[in-house]
Amino acid sequence: MAIAALSGLLFAAALSSPALATDYPLTIENCGTTVTFDAPPERVVTIKSTATELLLALGLGDRIVGVGFQDGPVPDEWAPASPLTVLADRVPSQEVVLEAEPDFVYGGWESSFAADGAGTRDSLHALGVATYVAPTACRSEGTPEKLSFEDVFDQIVEMGLIFDVEDRATQLVAEQRTMLEEIKPTSNLTGLWYSSATSTPYVGAGLGGPQMTMEALGIANIFADVDDTWTSASWEAIVDEDPDVMILVDAAWNSVTQKITLLNDNPATANLSAVLNERYITIPFPAAEPGIRSIPATADLARQLQELDF
Repeated sequence: MAIAALSGLLFAAALSSPALATDYPLTIENCGTTVTFDAPPERVVTIKSTATELLLALGLGDRIVGVGFQDGPVPDEWAPASPLTVLADRVPSQEVVLEAEPDFVYGGWESSFAADGAGTRDSLHALGVATYVAPTACRSEGTPEKLSFEDVFDQIVEMGLIFDVEDRATQLVAEQRTMLEEIKPTSNLTGLWYSSATSTPYVGAGLGGPQMTMEALGIANIFADVDDTWTSASWEAIVDEDPDVMILVDAAWNSVTQKITLLNDNPATANLSAVLNERYITIPFPAAEPGIRSIPATADLARQLQELDF
């Protein structure tokens, strides 16, 4: 089913109806695959933090029977009542996934559904296990269109439909819309979104979550002209642009401290204005991928930005 703009329709419906309910069987088109649900999933395996946290935010923690490839701790506001069962530190194998006896596997990355990963979507469907790829991470249908917060809202709404919790999904969307409207963008600032890597930095490009977030902050992305979600850049190109501010992703394998040390120790970047003046704002890796944490993280970045000295 078409999901675009459905978040707005459901919000309007919620104002005139005491309760929304999914009409099963529900058939959706998800990242090039048709998926049918005869009832709300009862036993779910989530892969990546974005998938896990959205279900927790929707109050569906009791449906999660196993998680894989979690990027960091769950925010306190969505923390489950009891620890989630960790199937694997990275992508669990199909054998491990099936041992959890799921009826639904929700992946934050399309690449999780590979023969040497959780299993292909076709193979899981053949075994009676429905699958879902976060639409914001879908790559199989060619170059992605430019991402917007509406795409994030649509995913929240679609997950609400799948699990028959549309009221909660609508409430979440309304809360996040309000939070987004309260973010006041700055102006006349350029910026770099530095995600990871050292010799060839991996940075935010013009179509994905970094661009979406930077636009909300009013920061002109120095790599906005790259038609991709992320890209590998050169330090020379970054030096040429000399961004006013840097957004640093804090990951366990490449922390903010490590990034700042690199920037200071690298002769090519040590004299950048953002480095000399320590104009850094930071975001934890689990919030750096498009999902339920995108808008709260953008609001936090806006607060950090206001505290910098320009």
